[in-house]
Amino acid sequence: MTEPLFVIPLWADLTAVGLGGVQGALFASGFRGERRLDFLGVAIIGIVMGMGGGLIRDLLLNVDLATFRSNWYLITAVLAALTGMLLSNVFQRLNRLIVGLDAVVIGLFGAFGTSKALAFGLPLVPAVFVGVCAAVGGGILRDMMMGLPVAIMHVGSLYAVAAAGGCIVLAAAHALGAPLVAAAVAGVTVTTVTRLLAVIFDVSLPEQRMLHRRKVAVETTGIPIIRPSDGDERP
Repeated sequence: MTEPLFVIPLWADLTAVGLGGVQGALFASGFRGERRLDFLGVAIIGIVMGMGGGLIRDLLLNVDLATFRSNWYLITAVLAALTGMLLSNVFQRLNRLIVGLDAVVIGLFGAFGTSKALAFGLPLVPAVFVGVCAAVGGGILRDMMMGLPVAIMHVGSLYAVAAAGGCIVLAAAHALGAPLVAAAVAGVTVTTVTRLLAVIFDVSLPEQRMLHRRKVAVETTGIPIIRPSDGDERP
């Protein structure tokens, strides 16, 4: 196999891991009651959130796991998770911070996943798929470990759609001749802005049951209703 044309800089990959770790720890620290976690639980969620996207990306590409080829990935994830726990005691209203970090994290992991897939010679569509899986992978693992509905599968603000939009912009821009780094910046921007706007304006995909009800309503509008006349006998 030829050497890939693009290598994700270590500092950039660690930035994504660090932001993911902080976001995961902040998210886990916000729960109360039966779902509250101790320090170890919050740290584990932060580490999984920080490293999950990169692990899924490299598993799909069938390459060496970058997160295990350097000590800095795990160290960064642990320190970021601890930072997130400390921040949870400082900030009283964490929702905006969590959402903002989440948008940036999925944008970064989506861009890195798509870029690495393109560098290894994958066509546009599979490369976008790898990028989306890398973008939402950490969140999926986080929700599964906490026993929550997986964010990309229940009704709510756009999540995977935002990631897909950014990955498509990146892959399309690169296919049109744009430098991969510039295309990655554009992809991260699109994903982050789309995710934030979806949260601000409460935009989401329609619920499956609502689509089914609308379909049934449309199909039944053309069915004539036969009403018995006054002289007919009724059982």
